[in-house]
Amino acid sequence: MYEPIRTPSVHSPADEADFPHRSREEELDIQLAGHLAALLAVTDELGLGPAGDRIAEQVARLRGAPPARHAALTDAAPASLHRRAHALAGRALVVAASRADTTAAILSAQRMDAHTEALASPAAEQLVGAH
Repeated sequence: MYEPIRTPSVHSPADEADFPHRSREEELDIQLAGHLAALLAVTDELGLGPAGDRIAEQVARLRGAPPARHAALTDAAPASLHRRAHALAGRALVVAASRADTTAAILSAQRMDAHTEALASPAAEQLVGAH
């Protein structure tokens, strides 16, 4: 009645050896390094040198190479930059906790606290590089 299928379906799973796979830990490392690199860019723009150096160390540890650093000024208000940095540190904290990276989690939590404190100060709009 029906002719049998002679070729494999395009919907059948591919052979596992056809492409490289990353482990969950490797994927989380990549994600964490990305969040920390974005936090580093905002931190550098705020002029927070020592904090940027600590973040750069963690990015280098995760990527195996030091990150490119430059302060690409966006002319954004300091309060806006602190809010952005707080959000990025929060994302990094979530990923660090999920991969059980205590060092990165502590650093992320400290950066969240620092940016919260900077935003709570009465001169938050005039901030140039607190902490």
